[in-house]
Amino acid sequence: MAAPDPKIVEELRQLRDRINHHNRLYYVEDNPEISDAEFDRLFDRLLEIEKQHPELVTPDSPSHRVGFAPSVRFEPLAHRLPMLSLQKVTSSEEFDEFDRRVREGLEISGDADYVTEPKLDGLAVELIYEDGFFVRGATRGDGAVGENITPNLKTIKNIPLRLSDDAAGRYPLLEVRGEVIMRRTAFAKLNEYLVEQNLAPLANPRNGAAGSLRQLDPSVTARRPLIFYAYGISDTTLPGLESQSQAAEFLKSQGFAVHQLVNQAKGAKQVAAAFDKLAGVRERLDYDIDGMVIKVDRFLDQTLLGQISRAPRWAVAWKFAAEEATTVLEGVEFSVGRTGIVTPVAKLKPVRVGGVVVSNASLHNQDELRALDARIGDTVVVRRAGDVIPEVVSVLTEKRPPKAKTVRFPAGCPSCGTEIVRPEGEAAHRCLNAACPAQLEGRLFHFASKGGLDIEGLGGKLARQLIAQGLVKDPSDLFFITKERLLPLDLMAEKRASNLVAAIDRSRGTELPKIIYALGIVGVGEAAARLLAEHFVSFERLEKAGLEELTQIQGIGPVMAENIRGYFSNDGNRQMLAKLRKGGLKFADYKKSVAGNRLNGKAFVITGSLSKPRNHFKNIIEQNGGRVSGSVSAKTDYVLAGADPGSKLTKARKLGVPILDESRFEQLLG
Repeated sequence: MAAPDPKIVEELRQLRDRINHHNRLYYVEDNPEISDAEFDRLFDRLLEIEKQHPELVTPDSPSHRVGFAPSVRFEPLAHRLPMLSLQKVTSSEEFDEFDRRVREGLEISGDADYVTEPKLDGLAVELIYEDGFFVRGATRGDGAVGENITPNLKTIKNIPLRLSDDAAGRYPLLEVRGEVIMRRTAFAKLNEYLVEQNLAPLANPRNGAAGSLRQLDPSVTARRPLIFYAYGISDTTLPGLESQSQAAEFLKSQGFAVHQLVNQAKGAKQVAAAFDKLAGVRERLDYDIDGMVIKVDRFLDQTLLGQISRAPRWAVAWKFAAEEATTVLEGVEFSVGRTGIVTPVAKLKPVRVGGVVVSNASLHNQDELRALDARIGDTVVVRRAGDVIPEVVSVLTEKRPPKAKTVRFPAGCPSCGTEIVRPEGEAAHRCLNAACPAQLEGRLFHFASKGGLDIEGLGGKLARQLIAQGLVKDPSDLFFITKERLLPLDLMAEKRASNLVAAIDRSRGTELPKIIYALGIVGVGEAAARLLAEHFVSFERLEKAGLEELTQIQGIGPVMAENIRGYFSNDGNRQMLAKLRKGGLKFADYKKSVAGNRLNGKAFVITGSLSKPRNHFKNIIEQNGGRVSGSVSAKTDYVLAGADPGSKLTKARKLGVPILDESRFEQLLG
C-alpha cells in the first residue's frame, strides 16, 4: 500500500488538534470561539479524510465520539482499586462527629485540611488511561466490578481521549474517577425531542444520564447531552500528586472538567460555611446535586485513616435535608401487587420536589391513611424520602376545603372485585384471589425479570396485553406462545415477536436459583433462592422438603419456611409447575462451580475492615463450598474479622465461635 500524502497526514493532524481545542472550549470552559456550523464543517472534513484513509484513524481521534457498532451486552470490568461508597451525615452535629474522628485518627489538635465539592446526581464511572490513551471505562457497579461501557464513554465530548506526552510518560497507568451528568436545560430539550418523536420522555436528569450511558447502541449515547466531571484518581501513590487538590489541578491541566465549586476548607467551621453556601445556590444551578462531599485533602492522611467495610474514614457525604413541597391531593387509587397486597397511592397535582416532578406518592396502608387523615382536595406536604421515594408527610388541615372527601379503603380488590382481607398481625390488606389480573401481571413481570428467567423484551405493557388477550393465565403459558399468536398484539412487529420467542426459548435453560426466585414465593429473594438451590441441589427435593429441614438452613427462618411449604402444597402452584415442565423448563440440578471443598458446609460471618472488599472474601468462601450469613448465631462456624469489627465480634466471643483474621483464613484454605 502506498504511503499517504504527507499533506493529508498534516491536515488530519491539524483537524484533530483544532477539534479537540474547540471541544475543550465548548464543553469544559464554556467559552466557544466558533459557531456550531463552523465546527460541523471541521468535523465533516475529518470524517471524510478518515473514510478515505482508514489506516490513518488513531485511538484518540475525535471521530470515535460518534459511536461504534451496537453491543449485545455489557461485559464486567473489575476495578483495580475498589470504588468505595461514602458514609452520610445530615446535620452539622453529625459532621462535627466525623471531624472529631478524623482529628483523633490523625492525632492532631488543630483543624484538619479538607476539600469540598458538590455531590453531583449522576452516574459514577472510572476512566482508564494506558500510556496516555483512554482504553477502558466502567460504571461503579458494586464497587469491585462495574460494566464495561468504553464505547459509550468515548462519545462524551469533554472526556479527553489522550493525555499530554508528559503525563503519559509520568503515569503509564492512570485511573480517573468522576460523575457523568445531564444538565437540566439539556434534559428539558431532550425530552421535548423525545415527545416530538412519539417516544417516552425521561424521568429526571439522573435517570437520563444513567440510561444514556447504558445504551447498547453507542450512537444513541452520542446524541445525548452528557458531561463528565472528574473528582479524583484511584491511585494515591502516584509521584508528584500528594493531595486531592493537587490531583484536581493536574486533571484540569489534562483537559478534564473539574467542578468550579471544588474548594479547600480548613476545619469544620469552614466546611459548614461551604455547605450553607452550596445549599443557598442549589436551586440556581443547571444540574441536580443532593449534598456536598468532604474529603481529607492529603493522600498520606487518607492512607493513615484507612477505611471501614466499603467506605473510607477520610470522606463523607453531607446530604441536604429532604426537599419538601406543598400540593393538592386530587385522588387516591388502590394498586395491587403480585403478592396481593393492596396499597393506597396518592394522586397529586404535579409538583417539583428535589428536581423531579412528582404526581404519585405511596400512602402505605390503611393505618397510615387514617393517621394522616388525608382527604381528597386537601393541601398536603410531599417529600422525597432520601431524595428518592415520594411520600406524603402531612396534611395542612387549616387549608382543607369545605367539600374535602374522606378516603375509604375498598372492601373489594380494585382489580378483580374479590373481598380483601387483613391477616392478623399485618398492616397490609390482601386480595387472596390467585387469578386476580393485577397479581398475575406482577407475577409475570417478576417471573421474566433479570433476577428470574431474564426474558428480554417482556415488559409491563406487553404483560398486560398478554393477560387481556387471554394468552397468559399464569407464567407457564409463556412457554406455549408462538410468534403467530403474538403478531396481532399492538406494536408487535415480526422482528419483536421473533426476538421474544427466542428469549423465552433461551430461558428454558435457566439455572436453578433463578427459577426458584422467579416463582415469586413470598419472602424468597435472590439470596434465599441460592441458599435453597445449594442445599437441595435438585428442585424435586425442594418441592418435598418439610418445615423441619427448611428451618435448619441458615438464612431460612420459620416464616419463610412456612411460605415455601405453603407454596408447594398449593394445588394451583403444583399444576403450574407441571405445566412449566411440559413447556420445556429444565429444572436442572444445581451444579455449583467451586474451587474446592475445604469449606464445605461451613457458615461464615464477615465483619470489620479487611484488605479487600467483602465480596472478594464472600466469593472465595462460596467457591470453596462455604456460605456467608449477615448475622452471628450458634450455627455460625467462623467469623472472619478485620479492623473495627463491632458487635458481631462481641457476639461471636459470647457464643464461642472461632474468630479468624485474614492470615488464619488463608491457613484454613491451605
